[in-house]
Amino acid sequence: MIKVEFLGPIGEENLELHANTLSDVATQLQEIETIAPWLSKCAVAVNDQMTSDLSMVLKSGDKVSILPPVCGG
Repeated sequence: MIKVEFLGPIGEENLELHANTLSDVATQLQEIETIAPWLSKCAVAVNDQMTSDLSMVLKSGDKVSILPPVCGG
């Protein structure tokens, strides 16, 4: 199982998914109506390392973090 966490204003509970790659995670998240609109705007980290490689192979216990854009001042 892969753990998926949603940071900031996304406001969703963490999920556990079966996935072999980051692309599998993206496909499953696109099917969730409240999460799908965020995905094109967010950065992604796997085990606290930023990545944009959807072909990245995942293993059980990996943590995928969905990071929305933020602004500060």
